[in-house]
Amino acid sequence: MSKRNSQAAKSAARERLRVEREREAKRAKVKRQAVVACSVVGVLAAAGGIGYAVVQSNKPSHWESLQDAKVVAPANTTGTNGTTVVIGEDSAKKTLKIYEDPRCPICASFEQTVGSTVDKDVEDGKYKIQFVGGTFLDGDQLGDGTVGSNGEGSKNAMSALGAALNVSGEAFLDLKTALYSEKWHPEESDDKFKDDDYLIEIADTVDALKDNAKFRNAVKNGTYDAWALAMSKTFDTNKDEVTGTPSLVMDGKMLTTDQGNPPLTVDEYTTLVNAALKG
Repeated sequence: MSKRNSQAAKSAARERLRVEREREAKRAKVKRQAVVACSVVGVLAAAGGIGYAVVQSNKPSHWESLQDAKVVAPANTTGTNGTTVVIGEDSAKKTLKIYEDPRCPICASFEQTVGSTVDKDVEDGKYKIQFVGGTFLDGDQLGDGTVGSNGEGSKNAMSALGAALNVSGEAFLDLKTALYSEKWHPEESDDKFKDDDYLIEIADTVDALKDNAKFRNAVKNGTYDAWALAMSKTFDTNKDEVTGTPSLVMDGKMLTTDQGNPPLTVDEYTTLVNAALKG
């Protein structure tokens, strides 16, 4: 090979190497730009996700949003927002207020033991009953506008009771009995009443509510959800100084045993009620 050809070959080789280096540099630059662009998009997406999460977390829950909603009152109610629920014969001279929370385990014990006696007394016209429902086991304090984070079951069951009350007073009492029954009442820590299907399953044991399309639609559509909150607020702002459940009040006086407890046997209950009726 001549010296000239050798030099030309070397020049050509150097040029190819230069071109290849430039090409590689361009590829590296494009890659760096792509990485930076993806990083920016990732940061923006993360920021957007965080922003969305913050917005979502600050949105009021379904129940919180109902505090100022218009209340649809069930039939067979009176008073502000239909929160006065009185059942019994008009001829009955006295009214027994019963304060209960649907998730309350002691209320369940009371209803399972004494409930049939209460129902018979009301049916016989011995007295009327006024139901006042609370939802404090959900963590609610509606007196100051707080909807707690301890569940939804009390509120949801209260709404279902409103739907039953819209059918009749008897349907309301029968559903209340079923909700508190040993078969259906969950442990206090188990928020099963938040499930509409579970409530409907229970309601199907009540003749007036079984396969009742109007009742079912009211439960699933939350027709009486705002009413449930209004009822709970009535509990929280009561004038009888009731703070727990179950509580029984007649003529403004709490009916308790000598130990200061609610009556949880038929004998205790009958003794206290008969004395209050005479008072």
